[in-house]
Amino acid sequence: MTPEHSKVAYQVMWNRLISVVEEQAQALVRTAFSTSVREAGDLSAGVYDVDGQMLAQAVTGTPGHVNAMADAVAHFIRRIGRENIQDGDVYITNDPWEGTGHLHDITMVTPSFHRGALVGFFACTAHIVDIGGRGFGADAHSVYEEGLYIPIMKFADRGTVDETLTRIIRGNVREPDQLIGDIYALTTCNEIGHRRLIDMMEEFALTDLNGIATFILENSRRATIERIAELPQKSAAGEMTMDGFETPITLKVKVSVQGDKIISNFEGSSGLDKKGINCPLVYAKAYACYALKVAIAPEIPNNAASLAPFEIEAPENSIVNALHPAPVALRHIVGHFVPDAVYDAFDKIVPGLVPAEGAGCLCNFQVSLRPRTDAPAPAGARRSEVLTFNSGGSGARPEHDGLNATAFPSGVMTMPIEATEHAGPVIIWRKELRPDSGGAGRTRGGLGQYMEVGAQEGHEFDIQAMFDRVDHPARGRRGGQAGAPTTIAQDAGGPMNGKGKQFVAHGRRVVMAFPGGAGYGDPSERPIEQVKRDLARGYISAETAADDYNLSRADIEEVEAAVARGDAI
Repeated sequence: MTPEHSKVAYQVMWNRLISVVEEQAQALVRTAFSTSVREAGDLSAGVYDVDGQMLAQAVTGTPGHVNAMADAVAHFIRRIGRENIQDGDVYITNDPWEGTGHLHDITMVTPSFHRGALVGFFACTAHIVDIGGRGFGADAHSVYEEGLYIPIMKFADRGTVDETLTRIIRGNVREPDQLIGDIYALTTCNEIGHRRLIDMMEEFALTDLNGIATFILENSRRATIERIAELPQKSAAGEMTMDGFETPITLKVKVSVQGDKIISNFEGSSGLDKKGINCPLVYAKAYACYALKVAIAPEIPNNAASLAPFEIEAPENSIVNALHPAPVALRHIVGHFVPDAVYDAFDKIVPGLVPAEGAGCLCNFQVSLRPRTDAPAPAGARRSEVLTFNSGGSGARPEHDGLNATAFPSGVMTMPIEATEHAGPVIIWRKELRPDSGGAGRTRGGLGQYMEVGAQEGHEFDIQAMFDRVDHPARGRRGGQAGAPTTIAQDAGGPMNGKGKQFVAHGRRVVMAFPGGAGYGDPSERPIEQVKRDLARGYISAETAADDYNLSRADIEEVEAAVARGDAI
């Protein structure tokens, strides 16, 4: 085989590895018990070399899981010990600092053997609906309150499952069947990845992955460094403020382009919060790397080498480098704002490239339902935990409007009402786009959405709110206007807190409006036809069209008449 043929063959193998891990991820989607995995895609899957370096990741999944999991396999190798790694083993953990940031993520790692020799590892992560403790929320004061901790250990030893471990897990969580089902789904998806890898190795007559690993890592690193070298070699500072739990949190970052790397230094950011919104460094790193990589090298596949040039520094026990035993259950709230802070700095280095701020963190809430206690409950009333993933609007891009009700940077999908209501006795009374929530600009911010949630007859519930942008809406960029803020209240009146567990009595509902993305550029520069289109679609009101975009009364009446006739605009 000539060197050129070898290069072509390696490229084919690289593409095959990406398809292998995507099939691995899709197997998890098809077999998982949790709706957060099946419907929202809150997962990751990847293949690693014998040293624990990620070679390929699935397209399906979230940056927080994938990029954090990129560092996890090395921890597994160190904790298990190479001498104890056997064919048929499966390893497990939910360690926030050696996994993906909080106890509600289960990471499973499976060694892959070929003809008796260790050739690599498969790893996958999924968010699970419950891990015991206080439940999924920000109310804990330490990680010990947040649920069951599973250190890196063997779930299966040479094919034999540790039944003692499964009994301990079942005895400490609210949804034991669902959680154990998800663990077996994770195990199975790794096994499917392993089978497809062995098929590929047999096809290409490979005895190990050393050659393809070197090809992937060297080419990815070189391509990424070339992109970095094309940037202005300078530094800039960025800053943003978010709601926090009881007091606002400030993220400060200095982004420095230095030859073959970009360093994001979070010196000056807020210290630890007393509640569970602190972010371990592994998760903050995942989103800082993601933000810069998608800005300058989006088409280079994600792996250990393409991530390596993006470095992060943060003081210990700052809000983005929380150390044990800080509470970290809702680490995603801070982590999802890291890209906006990084982009505030990077926009000063490379203008006209990054989007305006968006909703940032996911608009999640978990409902803990139970039979009503203020009066006799019907016989069919039951306890249930229902987690739903939702999104506000993304920020406007320099050349395109922000996406409506679409998560950035997390990338998880908004869950369908039918799937949410199937998971327990919950009712989603309203779910629709929120007009006028996208910030005005030359390109408009994406719309947030309205949601109204209640329980079936005979139930009361606690809602775990996980929202931000109540007091600090998304900021526009380069003349764009801010997006609309988050609101949350009970239907009987009276505001609710943006974070924390709150009781909702029988018959009551929670009414929420999720934030919009901010606009980009001067609204007066938005083409009039696009303003008319937004008005016709109901994305903006006539008042916004007139006040923010200076649309004339005659044009507004023209659009309204066309809509009434059913004409397309």
